[in-house]
Amino acid sequence: MSSDFEGYEQDFAVLTAEITSKISRVPRLPPDEKKQMVANVEKELEEARELLEQMDLEVREIPPQSRGMYSNRMRSYKQEMGKLETDFKRSRIAYSDEVRNELLGDDGNSSENQLIKLREERAHLLDNTERLERSSRRLEAGYQIAVETGPCSMGWRDSPAVESTHVVVHSIPNTVSQAFF
Repeated sequence: MSSDFEGYEQDFAVLTAEITSKISRVPRLPPDEKKQMVANVEKELEEARELLEQMDLEVREIPPQSRGMYSNRMRSYKQEMGKLETDFKRSRIAYSDEVRNELLGDDGNSSENQLIKLREERAHLLDNTERLERSSRRLEAGYQIAVETGPCSMGWRDSPAVESTHVVVHSIPNTVSQAFF
């Protein structure tokens, strides 16, 4: 069963590499080729989603004692898929800006700086949003760990060993003062 999962992993790796390569080329292609490339990337993204679903089904069939490792891998692959979809949206935004300018007859020279600035601001906002979401997930995970381990970590104060150490430490000044005076 894990061999099926590993086969899906290899297919996913190859497919995501192809998608990444195509996404990076979309903004630089002539309009006719862009349409075709966008359609190809959409198909490949759908294939990648289907692979993730197959991998998820495989993970569910794995015995619980070894499922954790595969679940972690799945989370990583899903995050990678989300990043690919975000990158594709960004490349399509650049593509749609160019199509809009072409349809409106704007040669882009008069407002080229404005368009560049808007694209940079969009990319910056998307990056900040992603960073905020990642930070929120990490905070939630940390909070969950604190909630789960809170009762265990609070019990150390009631330990007899801690109490005896406390008594010894607090009696040292008295012992020292009696020895010197």
